[in-house]
Amino acid sequence: MGVFTFEDQTTSPVAPATLYKAVAKDADTIFPKALPDSFKSVEIVEGNGGPGTIKKISFVEDGETKFVLHKIESIDEANLGYSYSIVGGVALPETAEKITFDSKLSDGPNGGSLIKLSITYHSKGDAPPNEDELKAGKAKSDSLFKAVEAYLLANP
Repeated sequence: MGVFTFEDQTTSPVAPATLYKAVAKDADTIFPKALPDSFKSVEIVEGNGGPGTIKKISFVEDGETKFVLHKIESIDEANLGYSYSIVGGVALPETAEKITFDSKLSDGPNGGSLIKLSITYHSKGDAPPNEDELKAGKAKSDSLFKAVEAYLLANP
């Protein structure tokens, strides 16, 4: 298995504690509110909500209901850290075993957040990830983040 890691960093006008709570603790209720036309349901397939829990997230894309399996890897509330992996569904390319996202929030400019993200692509075999798939995944992730951010700013 090949392992490929990518680093990213961004800022948000939303305070770190608020943003962390929305994406790590309350995502099952916040995301459907932020994207009511897209998110259908979130159900726990395995686990109790802590590390090791697998959630099936159903959503509508291009007029079709699709899903992704999201596994919580770790929760570090004291340091505003959260790690999860995509382990199945449409967001996991056939060439990948899993894709892990490690995020850490800290104080950013003007009372907002600085978000550091490490993405680790665990491939089947040694083939590197497809660049087009990576770009498409990042675009979807950025769009989702901006929708949640806008919801939080409109609903403090």
